[in-house]
Amino acid sequence: MTSRITENTADSRVEAGEEKRKSLLSSSLRTYIFVAEIVFVISLFVWWFSSDTAQTSRSLWVLFFYCFPAEFILAAVPHEPVLLFFAKFYPPIIIALVSATGTLLAEALNYTAFNYVTDLRGFKKIREGRAVQKTVNLFHRAPFAALWVAGLTPIPFYPFRFLVVLARYPLWKYLLAVLVSRTPRFYLIAFFGRLLKIPDYLLAGLFIILILAANIPLLGRLLRKKQVNVASLETRDENNSGGQSEGKSEAENQSR
Repeated sequence: MTSRITENTADSRVEAGEEKRKSLLSSSLRTYIFVAEIVFVISLFVWWFSSDTAQTSRSLWVLFFYCFPAEFILAAVPHEPVLLFFAKFYPPIIIALVSATGTLLAEALNYTAFNYVTDLRGFKKIREGRAVQKTVNLFHRAPFAALWVAGLTPIPFYPFRFLVVLARYPLWKYLLAVLVSRTPRFYLIAFFGRLLKIPDYLLAGLFIILILAANIPLLGRLLRKKQVNVASLETRDENNSGGQSEGKSEAENQSR
């Protein structure tokens, strides 16, 4: 009887050890994949900005790979000017299909990257916060419709990339919503680009304006936050210096 109990205890320890190794391997693999995704998108971003050939190329492969930095996480670069540029050389349906394919792959990377981040221990408090839970519950009322409207219209789409992961919305449904919303959006942009044939210098200006419009509010928030931190540090220093001066005066009075 005692030997059986000992054997069962040993087996349970072995199973627990195997599960722990599997979880560590799974965690390490997810970390490697996350880092690889970031490096891949940053490499494409650097390649596009550093290569004059890529910026002036009419190859559909350039349009395809441009979708990754244009649709990854916060979308570091705008998608619309490049779609308008390629629309001068290809039919709108080709532009829409190529862009939709690249965007679907980019959104799959977004989903896995955000899923990795939200599973981190440090993110648990944010995930379980009251404001986040209210937003998730609101999203659950009509998730597909919300994604379709955000994907089709000029509404900023990046918050929904976080939201679908926080709401545990299935990946295939998310990608389906992206497909049926982004494809007609890309088609309409390419259609107007084909119709208007906007000069390259105007597209370059639009590119710069959209980058500034997307990043200036973020920079403003960072600067305000920095100013608040500096002000709080100055207040602490003043309080500390005031406390020290009071302590010195009390000590002098006692000595007298």
